[in-house]
Parts: sequence; C-alpha cells; structure tokens
Amino acid sequence: MKVNIITLGCSKNTVDSENIGGHLYNAGFEVYYDRQKNDCDIIIINTCGFIGDAKEESINTLLEQVEIKQKGRKARKIIAVGCLIERYKKELQQEIPEIDAFFGVHQWNELVASLIEAYSGYFESERRLSTPRHYGFLKISEGCNRRCSYCAIPLIRGAHVSRPIDDLVAEAKKMVDSGIKEIIVIAQDTTYYGLDLYGKRCLGELLERLANESGAEWIRLHYTYPTSFPEDALEVMLSHDNICNYIDIPLQHINSRILKSMQRGIDREGTLALMKQFRVKMPDVAIRTTFIVGYPGETEEEFEELKAFVEEARFDRMGCFAYSPEEGTAAYEMGDPIDDEEKQRRVDELMAIQEQISLQKNEAKVGHAYKVIVDRKEGEYWVGRTEYDSPEVDDEVLIAGDMTLQVGGFYRVKITSAMENDLMGEVVAE
Repeated sequence: MKVNIITLGCSKNTVDSENIGGHLYNAGFEVYYDRQKNDCDIIIINTCGFIGDAKEESINTLLEQVEIKQKGRKARKIIAVGCLIERYKKELQQEIPEIDAFFGVHQWNELVASLIEAYSGYFESERRLSTPRHYGFLKISEGCNRRCSYCAIPLIRGAHVSRPIDDLVAEAKKMVDSGIKEIIVIAQDTTYYGLDLYGKRCLGELLERLANESGAEWIRLHYTYPTSFPEDALEVMLSHDNICNYIDIPLQHINSRILKSMQRGIDREGTLALMKQFRVKMPDVAIRTTFIVGYPGETEEEFEELKAFVEEARFDRMGCFAYSPEEGTAAYEMGDPIDDEEKQRRVDELMAIQEQISLQKNEAKVGHAYKVIVDRKEGEYWVGRTEYDSPEVDDEVLIAGDMTLQVGGFYRVKITSAMENDLMGEVVAE
C-alpha cells in the first residue's frame, strides 16, 4: 500500500514523520512525503498547533484531503496526527468526522500499531529520511521544561526528556553512512540537553562526540535558549572545524518588563551580556534569532526599544512573529489587546530594519570565497548555502548553472554580487 505523509510545522515534526515513515517502509509500505499525486491509499497528516496561522494551515490541509477523498480519489483512509490533534482531538473528531483516525504526539505506538499487525511496540528505532539526501535533523530530546508565558509546547509535548548520548551518536553515524553531509541538531530547547538524564547540561559533550565520531562534514546547532547558555558548548564549537559557526537562539524581546512577563528567565542586561560573549568568543559566528511583537501590553516605547536593539545588534538572520494567544498559557489570561493591523505594522517595521542589515552584511561578502554546499538545481542556477545559513530558513547562494555540480557536494564559491536574502557566486579553485 502507498502512504503519503504530509508534514506541517517545524523540523521536530519532520523527524516524527520520518520515524513513522521508517516503521511503515520496513513493514512493506510504499512511503512518500508530501506527494502531490493523489494516488496513495493512506494519507497521514502530521499537524502543527503552535500558533494561530499554523493551526489554520493544519485544518485547511485536513479539509483539503477530505475533499479529495470525497471526490473519489485513491485514498481509503485519512489519519490526522501530531500537535494540533494532541490539543484539540475531541473538537476535531466532532468537526471533521470524515477523518478516519486521530493520534496525538504521545500516541505514535498506537498509530503504527493501527497500520502494522506485527508491530514490535518500540517507536523511534527506525527512520526513513524525508530531507534531501545530504542533510538531516538530529532530534536530541523531546518536550520542554520552560514555561514561557506565550508557548503551548510544554502543554502539547510534555516535560523535557533527553535521549542518551550514545544513542544520538549512533544515529548520527547511521545518517552519515546513508549519505548525510550536514547534521542539524534540534530539540524544543537544545541548551537544556542532559539535565534530566545526567544531572547536568551536556550539549557541549554531545557536540564534542558528534564532531569527533559522526563523520559529518557540517554540524549545525538550532533552537538554543538564552537563559543558562552552556559556555562549554561555545568552546567545543570553536575547537572543531566541522561545527558550523552558527547559533540559532530565539530571543523574543529585549525589554526587561516584557521578558519578565514572558517568563524567559533573562532580562535586557543578561541578553546584552550573552550577545557580547558570543561575539567576543566567536567573532565569525552567524546568529539567527526571532522576536515576538504585539505581546499583550507591549507599548510603543517598548517596541521602539526592540527596534533600536535590532539596529544595534545587527543579527545575521532574523524572523519576527505577531503574538498569537494560545489557550492554556499564562499570557492567554492577559487577553489580546493589540489588534492584528497594529501587530502587522510592527512586524513589517522590524523586518524592514533587518532587510537593510542583511543587505549590508551580504554586500560585505562580495569578493570573498566561502565553502558552499549545493542543495539543488533550480532553473539556470545551482542553489547552495554557506555554513552561516541553515536550509529552508536562511539565505542561499546562486551559482550560474553552466557547469556540472553535485547536489550535496562542497565547493569553493566566490561571491560576485549580493541581495537582501541571496548571494550570487561562481565556483573557484581551492
């Protein structure tokens, strides 16, 4: 039977889908990810329930698949899984009864058992990658012990549970053996890693072993948290050439009152000190961050403070979200006093500042050569990335396609021109 797994939301969901796909593939199913043709017997939709827009996208996708099935297409069964189902299973069962089955994020065993008669009952031991063959995600833990006031993830995923280092190193080796060149380390909070399992933060130790033992040419760190950032992780990053000079660290705001209300465990002074530490210890590091605007009670003055901080900090990569009230969170009780139009104005203003910073930083790269991994061929260009850019979310390097390159291959590329979010370049000799 053919199975199409449609994944919505973040890279953590991607890994969940890959584990589902691995079990089904090894049981004899034909497994596809986000297949466009309507020729599969079973459709599994891995939903996202993080913020309002993600919920809407998930519900629309469920309804689209129901409509396709009702028109007499191939699908015999539609299964809804993941974060949205974990939060709103009863409501969705009532609203969309055409869905054949619903499974939350703590029901992967039940999902697989419903499709495989001889299922062993041990989930996450098998994985079939959905990413391009040259990069993949390594999820080092599940859940989150933070209690950020706006975030529903702990309500959905539960408490932080670290995976053993030996298991992670073994999985990383397996990924590299399958052709993976770049391993992207992910979790709800990677900097908390190890505290529950070993009684101490072990991100540095994990990165050390991955760098020495996995065989990966690039290792990239995502989803770090500013409070109690493990300093030894920076030392490890500095000492290994195969760990990218890249840190993804959502800061969410800079105003101390807002940060306290968000329950982030850090204030303005602590944030500034951490950014200085990064820049001093790793002058070449690319910092990606995200911010939330329109948080309940955010004044115009506090927003202006955030704008000034972005102008001063000059982040390499930045995203911005309009606040979305989520039931069950502490901030939900504060209401949603800032209207959507005002939130969008703040998003647009902040991103306009970042676009100029990004253009200036990219223009400074013109004339310099960088190691670039090629992701794909698109039209007349080969499309790749430097170590300062993560796939799907960051800038890309466009290389004229008049020469044959290998997807997943590394090349020395000289930057010839720059735009706000892309670079143009040509391959040069090492």
